[in-house]
Amino acid sequence: MNNFQLFSFPLEGFVNSEATAGADTLLSPATINNPLLLLGCSILLVAVSLTALLVAAFPAIQDVSRAARSAEKLFDKLDRELPPTLEAIRLAGLELGDLSDEMSQGVQSAAAVAQQVDLSLAVVKKQAGNVQTNTRSVWVGVKAAWSTWQDRR
Repeated sequence: MNNFQLFSFPLEGFVNSEATAGADTLLSPATINNPLLLLGCSILLVAVSLTALLVAAFPAIQDVSRAARSAEKLFDKLDRELPPTLEAIRLAGLELGDLSDEMSQGVQSAAAVAQQVDLSLAVVKKQAGNVQTNTRSVWVGVKAAWSTWQDRR
C-alpha cells in the first residue's frame, strides 16, 4: 500500500495492476517536484481564479455601465436645459435691478413731495398767524373807530 492512498479497498479484481502502477508514478515525489508541472498547475489555478473573478464582477460591470449611461443622459439633459434656465435667471436679476432703481427713484420723489408739503404747511401756518394778527389789528381798529364815533356823537 502506498502513502498517498486514503482509503484501502480491495480492488484487485476490478483494477488493472498496470493502471495503478501509472497512478503511482503520477503521484510520486519526483513528479510532484517537477517545475513544469507546478508551473502548469499554477497557470491553471490563475486562469480559473481570473475566470471566477470575471464571472463574479460581470453584474457589477453591467451596473456601472447602466449608471454611466444614466449619467450621460442626465448630463445631456442638463446641457440642453441649464443654459436657458441660467439666462432666465440672469434676465430676472436684471429686471429686479431695474425695479429696485425705479423704487428708489419713487421713494426719492415721495420724499421730495413730503418736504414740499412740510414747507407749504409751514408757509400756511405763518400766513395763518399773519392773518390772525391782521384780523386782531383790524378788529382793534374797528373798535377804536366805533368808540371814537360813539364819543363824538
